[in-house]
Amino acid sequence: MSSAEILAILAAAVAAGAINAVVGSGSLITFPTLLAFGFAPVIANVANNIGLVPGNVSGSLGYRQELSGQRGRLHRLGVASCAGALAGASALLALPATVFTVIVPALIIIACGLVVAQPKLSAWVAGRGKDRQEHGGPLLLAGVFLAGVYGGYFGAAQGVLLIGLLGVFLTESLQRINAGKNVLVTIVNATAALVFIIFAHVAWLVVGLIAVGSTVGGLIGARVGRRLPPLALRIIIVVIGVISAVKLIFFR
Repeated sequence: MSSAEILAILAAAVAAGAINAVVGSGSLITFPTLLAFGFAPVIANVANNIGLVPGNVSGSLGYRQELSGQRGRLHRLGVASCAGALAGASALLALPATVFTVIVPALIIIACGLVVAQPKLSAWVAGRGKDRQEHGGPLLLAGVFLAGVYGGYFGAAQGVLLIGLLGVFLTESLQRINAGKNVLVTIVNATAALVFIIFAHVAWLVVGLIAVGSTVGGLIGARVGRRLPPLALRIIIVVIGVISAVKLIFFR
């Protein structure tokens, strides 16, 4: 790769890491960048997934204050995320690349709708029992599993999907929901990364560039995201979600 390509991938990774910490959808920056430089879609997706894991970790650490008291819930949801990621990563290596891209835009738009309606929906859910308030119940568990399947297969905007799900089924502030989302995305991407490292061809130079850039970006994104008021964060989530859906529909 030329020095210009290396710098472009690094810059894209920093931006992706920051966006992932605040919302999700950072893959829609790095993945198209790799395609533009001639990488095959599956190779680009694999390198992107593995490289973004350090950025996911740094973003989660940046939200550690908001993670207080969520350990039990995230242990439970993390199992579902891990199982879903294993299924999704396996599907990526076994199925045609077009299978999930048909339904992904619709899922993102639905998630954006959930984010917009989250305050009223959370108030409704709050009256439906203590277990649903603390853990979200079986519907959230199933939703997190399916989000893990999607995240293991491709992953762009899985953060938007998770924020929509967590916002509906949990009675928490948006910042605490975002913190939990970061942990679950980290679990999904790390699980899928292990599958790819074992069974797929990995472009390690690209992985290294994305890892460095996304780690820096994750720290920056966490700093900025934690200071945003709920309304501003909600607007950013919806805008990025809609852009993600449009890009997936028209620029596959």
